[in-house]
Amino acid sequence: MSPKYLLPALLFLIAFSVLAYCNNGEVSETEQLIDYFNEKAIQLEDEQDLDELVHMAGERDLVLLGEASHGTTDFYSWRASISKRLIEEKGFSFIAVEGDFAALYHLNKYVKDLPGAAGSAEEVVREFDRWPEWMWANEDIVDLAEWMREYNEGRESGDMAGFYGMDVYGHWEAMEDLDNYIRDYLPDYREKAQEKLMCFASYTDEHDYARAAARGQVDCSEELKGVVELLKDNSSRLKEESEREYFRAKQNAYVVKNAEDFYRLAPVDDNESWNSRATHMWRTVQRIASYRGEGARGVVWAHNTHIGDARATSMHDENRVNIGALSRQEMGRENVFSIGFGTYTGTVAAGSSWGSRMEIMELPEGREESYEYILGSVDLEQYFLIFDQDDRDHELLSERRGHRAVGVVYNPVHDAGNYVPTVLPERYDAFIFIRETSELQLVR
Repeated sequence: MSPKYLLPALLFLIAFSVLAYCNNGEVSETEQLIDYFNEKAIQLEDEQDLDELVHMAGERDLVLLGEASHGTTDFYSWRASISKRLIEEKGFSFIAVEGDFAALYHLNKYVKDLPGAAGSAEEVVREFDRWPEWMWANEDIVDLAEWMREYNEGRESGDMAGFYGMDVYGHWEAMEDLDNYIRDYLPDYREKAQEKLMCFASYTDEHDYARAAARGQVDCSEELKGVVELLKDNSSRLKEESEREYFRAKQNAYVVKNAEDFYRLAPVDDNESWNSRATHMWRTVQRIASYRGEGARGVVWAHNTHIGDARATSMHDENRVNIGALSRQEMGRENVFSIGFGTYTGTVAAGSSWGSRMEIMELPEGREESYEYILGSVDLEQYFLIFDQDDRDHELLSERRGHRAVGVVYNPVHDAGNYVPTVLPERYDAFIFIRETSELQLVR
């Protein structure tokens, strides 16, 4: 090219690139959102930086704390920091987590120093042997439980903060606890209750039960419902003997009943099976609040897919519900505060398949144009966002965009399949972002 044409050609290329950049909606939208979040981000370095977030959350009756994976220590430690302040400063009385009720009740006994409690939180979590054990047998949970034990010391029983599992899993231990309770408190009904429980318990593998149910060979739903009704029919006397033990037994009965429902539906309708589990968790939170007394306020720990409003994601297209949606619908959005968590990269504890050993995996950088990529491009390493009506009305934030969700089973090679289309300010009330995170430390 002749030198005299070089400068005009260069200027043309620059102008064309600028024009192409401006006209390329996806790229320009990404840059606009990065700028928007840069202005909105509130730096997060220590617990005192949480003041505004704790103040807003503390005005609600229920606070939902998420996580983008089940194996990240940063999510656990920041959730613990928020939970401690809500308990100590705002009078919240319980934490309900995405874990087994029967197993985690031993941790509840420890933090309240109830009869038969273990000698330390570490002693309790070392007994957690159901996969994925790293979710609760980790150093962050031990630290939180020891703090709760110290907080509860010297308080009246009704003023103590409790720690409960709310999931539908762990039905074998729930059945064992339930049988022991009936033996002690309803001995005349034990044989009848055992017969009903054996309908489900005779299948040593719940998946064998699910396959048999799908073939129409068995349905234990009425038998297990009968066990719940047995406890309800005797509630007045049982509460008088021990309201605490009655609550524990009834919740174990619900776990068994709803576990049967969850597994029976799984081979037939995956969405309905999901909804069965989600509804069980939400009803458990309600039962805990009711047990704790009028005006009791609680904190829920669960994956983002459970605490972020499903109606603001592609889950809604599949008619899936979750705690985030159900709590807002039934309590009113103004009474629930949902905080999501996310990261751009780092390491995570997960299994390569269901039941496999825990591995420390590299978390790939957030995919371009996803929320992880956009939020990871903000100038701060750690920060949070509080969403308001302006955010929900913002044109670029009202469209679904990929938002990463990592489960207990994960393969970084297939990370692209872990993004849930999401309207972020509708899904959450606030969002905590940590650019680089680390894996949970298992108590060994």
